[in-house]
Amino acid sequence: MRFICAVALSLLAAPAMAQDKMTLLLDWFVNPDHGPIIVADELGYFADQGLEIEIIAPADPSDPPKLVAAGKADLAIGYQPQLHLQIHEGLPLIRVGTLVATPLNCLLTLADGPVKTPADLKGKKVGFSVAGVEEAVLGAILRKHGLTLDDIEMVNVNWSLSPSLMSGQVDAVIGAYRNFELNQMEIEGIEGRCIYVEEEGLPSYDELIYLANPDTMDKAMIARFLAATEKATQYIVNHPDESWQVFSGTAAELQDELNAKAWVDTLPRFALRPAAVDAGRYARFETFLHEFDLIPAPNPVSKIIVDVTAE
Repeated sequence: MRFICAVALSLLAAPAMAQDKMTLLLDWFVNPDHGPIIVADELGYFADQGLEIEIIAPADPSDPPKLVAAGKADLAIGYQPQLHLQIHEGLPLIRVGTLVATPLNCLLTLADGPVKTPADLKGKKVGFSVAGVEEAVLGAILRKHGLTLDDIEMVNVNWSLSPSLMSGQVDAVIGAYRNFELNQMEIEGIEGRCIYVEEEGLPSYDELIYLANPDTMDKAMIARFLAATEKATQYIVNHPDESWQVFSGTAAELQDELNAKAWVDTLPRFALRPAAVDAGRYARFETFLHEFDLIPAPNPVSKIIVDVTAE
């Protein structure tokens, strides 16, 4: 008995095991899209996996993938459509997990405006923020309705998507998020209409994904990170109101009507199995980009995705 007590006392006196540190770069400021990450951190799920996560919101949303590629961070949140192009540009990046498993992008119009379907865009102005992918997305939608990009006028509105639509600067915008811009317009008293890209000729894709550098990543550590976010997602799904309180309680700026509405709309879109991957989804999008001459030739899927939990 004396031996058992001595062992117990020695264990109590021993310092706690050091946690592995990881740096995660968000794609933008903290918002409901990042729910599983914030909840996992707040509820101690990362700590349970022996991880200490430094969560950083970037000053420039284009920086995180570049910083991961340069070895300045362990993980970044990115977008599947952009990842395909970034790899073709030579950045050492690979998808290691999924955060939001459905498209959020939509072609946004005014509910009482002249554009009821994409066919009504002929001769109209369409606002956008990101060149390249958004043009391909819009081109696919127009093609389904017998139009081309030559039939419309593209207007770069920077990040002022819904304001440019509400002010009449443009007749529609591409790249608006159905969980944010649509709610933002409703709060402003203007009803919008989302035309869903995946219902208009675009192959479905993962909106938000976790990116790592394939040459330097620690697969086992990333697998633990994904296990923690999976547990957080399960908690969010099972306890939507409680998890909202956990999430919004981390910052005063999150406690407003827009974020509350976005939380409800984003919840069913979180990846329930963030480590799982649909290889066909990535192959189809690579083919789509090739068809629109945005990439010279399709890459093998193994160059774009990896299952970090696979032996």
